[in-house]
Amino acid sequence: MSKLDFKGKLFVVSGASSGLGRILTEKLVSDGCKVIGIGRNEAKFVDFKAMLGDKSDMLETEIFDVSDEIGWKNLAAKLAARGDALNGLINCAGVFPPFRKAVDFTVSDIESVMKTNFLSAVYAVKNLLPFLEKSGFPTIVNVSSAAALASIVGTSGYSASKSALKAYTEILSEELRGKAYVGLVMPGFARTDIMRSQNTSFDEDKLVKKMSMPADRMAGKIFRGIRKKKRRMIFGFDAKILNFFYRLMPKTTTRLVAVVLKKSKMKLFDDVFR
Repeated sequence: MSKLDFKGKLFVVSGASSGLGRILTEKLVSDGCKVIGIGRNEAKFVDFKAMLGDKSDMLETEIFDVSDEIGWKNLAAKLAARGDALNGLINCAGVFPPFRKAVDFTVSDIESVMKTNFLSAVYAVKNLLPFLEKSGFPTIVNVSSAAALASIVGTSGYSASKSALKAYTEILSEELRGKAYVGLVMPGFARTDIMRSQNTSFDEDKLVKKMSMPADRMAGKIFRGIRKKKRRMIFGFDAKILNFFYRLMPKTTTRLVAVVLKKSKMKLFDDVFR
């Protein structure tokens, strides 16, 4: 199978203003790919474009909340007006709520994370697929999570949303077989700003930091996986451990993980095991 050539292509990347989405966008631009980056924070995009220097014109920005389908409809209308064809879509936007018992999350909490982590990708595919199909053999990559490999206590909404995205992507991959490359990424902890909603940070919790992978390294693995058109990508020690144990012991892995996390006494899980 030939590798993807990004030069001269047009990609849409959600969550492009920070974290893995930003690094992936930078790598695409460095390879001569034009990117329409989507995010909510305009100031972060201003900083990003300044960092790109003479390649800043390769990044076009769209400021909207990916959990609102109106933003995707408006983007589709712009592409239609310009007559653009898309070569690729990478859904990387996501939120990671604080670790908390399932019964302590409100319905609104769950709905919010489902919309951002799962439905945003559905909105993107639904509205942009006509433009992707114009390119002949498009790329669609959805970034799920290691939490979709084995459910983790304290992450009910997050695990549910990422598991839904995993199932959706696997079905999409089969239904578009021979018509598109559809990739599923299930990364473990990466040192991005994903901890912004938690009660600790990577610097404060040395064990979490040790278990996680530097963001640049994680994004590099994802980028190389996409270039090789890998359909299923599992990156990170924690992700591989979860995948191994769930395949070996699907009935007891969630319980085993809970026991290990409780004994770790990490501050991250205080609200789960209080």
